[in-house]
Amino acid sequence: MGSNLSIFKVGVGPSSSHTLGPMLAGNMFCEKIKDKISQIVKIQIKLYGSLSLTGKGHLSDKAIIWGLSGLKAKELNAALQDRVFSKVLQEK
Repeated sequence: MGSNLSIFKVGVGPSSSHTLGPMLAGNMFCEKIKDKISQIVKIQIKLYGSLSLTGKGHLSDKAIIWGLSGLKAKELNAALQDRVFSKVLQEK
């Protein structure tokens, strides 16, 4: 029998439902379009419901960018988060 800790997932941000979910959605989106990614010029993301109301405050905006950048929650640390977010803003 495993530990109770085996049921928990690594999360980021002040609210894992507002960060882990959007990050996973970004990962899944990239996985679905990986064969067409060279054809994509721009994407637009719209948040709805509680994500739209708390987006920046709960880091949902950054989590989406991290997910679209291929990062996984287990890989994240503060330096990597900042580096990826800064690169995305600079390179658009």
